[in-house]
Amino acid sequence: MAVRIDLNLSLDGVVAPDNPSSDNPMGADWGRLVEVYMGTKTFRQRVLHDTTGEGTTGIDDRYATAYFEAVGAEIMGAGMFGLHAFPHDPDWRGWWGEEPPFRVPVLVLTHRERPAIDFANGTRFEFVAATPQDALTRAREHAGDGDIRVGGGAGVARDFLRAGLVDRVHVAISPIVLGRGVRLWDDLRELERDYTVTSEVAESGVIHVTFAR
Repeated sequence: MAVRIDLNLSLDGVVAPDNPSSDNPMGADWGRLVEVYMGTKTFRQRVLHDTTGEGTTGIDDRYATAYFEAVGAEIMGAGMFGLHAFPHDPDWRGWWGEEPPFRVPVLVLTHRERPAIDFANGTRFEFVAATPQDALTRAREHAGDGDIRVGGGAGVARDFLRAGLVDRVHVAISPIVLGRGVRLWDDLRELERDYTVTSEVAESGVIHVTFAR
């Protein structure tokens, strides 16, 4: 069992673009940041439920496939669930639709008490107020022999990294410069000392960097 993080970054380290709005809740530059990932065959099948077989293959798709493999439980922040979009709507079920791509128990870190939500494909959202350490302990109870993925957003990922709780970090660095937004590496000086670092350049120009204990 490993604790994993997989994120998309710009060349200048931005993981969460600036200026989110109701029209662009992830920020106006989000589409540029994840364009290659969203174009892969795996993403189109798993997230968009596209059964045409279309989408890119190659190195980017291999990492997209690995993103979903061997995961037994997920941890995410309230923002990744979309709780901030409809904080007072008791019927809000997240912005992942009725077939969320996770298919495992998901712990949503929030101070808002909400009943758990179950989906037919095995996804179960549980809403908890917990420290990274406590959330990880609870996620292990769900994961069995599977990995635990810390999905994000940026603040949650940084909290787990600062606490030294992550075994493997994969970042897909797109060849774009955003210039503003939340940067992943701030206050994580010399993080690489605790890991073996490898990199691979995809056909798209995206650089896949992996930090592994």
